Amino acid sequence: MNEPNDLTHFSAEGRARMVDVSEKADTRRVAIASGTIRMNPATLERIHAGTIAKGNVLAVADVAAVMAAKRTSETIPMCHSLPLSGVEVSFAEITEPDREGCVGIKATVTASCVGPTGVEMEALCAVSAALLTIYDMCKAIDRGMRIENVQLEEKRGGKRGVWVRGERE
Repeated sequence: MNEPNDLTHFSAEGRARMVDVSEKADTRRVAIASGTIRMNPATLERIHAGTIAKGNVLAVADVAAVMAAKRTSETIPMCHSLPLSGVEVSFAEITEPDREGCVGIKATVTASCVGPTGVEMEALCAVSAALLTIYDMCKAIDRGMRIENVQLEEKRGGKRGVWVRGERE
């Protein structure tokens, strides 16, 4: 784990900066992020039935995730723009109700590229955009939806190699 003075996005004077990665080697980079949106069971049923007025919710959320991954550097100030080679989006139902009776959808995004810096932010932005899109498309019938647990699951590539959530954190 980095010590506070090892934060690379701050200059010696404490000012924010974009890190110079020009000396870093290009390697294959992969990041996987996930997140969940909890909703009323009736909302999930309508998503699957295709009766949400704004259209096919998961198809639109899929496109939103890809678009967000491609434009991450426009949203996150110190993030480098990367030529992504792939963005994969998947959705899984969570049908076991939580204590409030809500069910949900888990979104998972894998982003990849060959470059001098990782794609963690692209994967995280993509998951966030997918979940926010689901919220936007369903909010007319379920304003109580909750977006939860947006997190990095795995990253591969670069000097530090592989990191997987839950393994020797």
